[in-house]
Amino acid sequence: MIHPHDLKPAPGAHRDRKRVGRGIGGKGGKTAGRGSKGQRARSKVPPWFEGGQLPLTQRVPKLKGFKNPFRVEYVVVNLDALATFEGDEVSPDTLRAAGLVHKHGLVKVLGRGQLDRALRVSAHAFSKTASQAITAAGGTVNVLPKPFGVRPPARGNALTNR
Repeated sequence: MIHPHDLKPAPGAHRDRKRVGRGIGGKGGKTAGRGSKGQRARSKVPPWFEGGQLPLTQRVPKLKGFKNPFRVEYVVVNLDALATFEGDEVSPDTLRAAGLVHKHGLVKVLGRGQLDRALRVSAHAFSKTASQAITAAGGTVNVLPKPFGVRPPARGNALTNR
């Protein structure tokens, strides 16, 4: 049985600390890896000091988390709105003409409500429940391609005004 006091690191996993500034007889003597002269060669400046430049801890905003600049936002329409829709061909253009979605943005169909007739629905995205409900009612689901490639262009003042 292996006891905790028998455990030791694998061979080569642990290296001794490099002792610098212990004479010119070995590596790390004289200037001890600090170069020659200057403020950093002395012992008065901490490792995080940036020479008077605003330090990293002060440059970074004091906020929790971050805002994803590549977030894709959709305008949503639910099944209960599609149930009241006139006609059986539904696309982002017909939804905008009917005033069911905003005039800009990608359209996503969500699954709130019931659908009792077959519709041919085209949109940029569907929730799982919405696509199941549309096909269960005898309709078809057509996912339109996004107007950008892999991801949308970055949004936000810090990323666009460069």
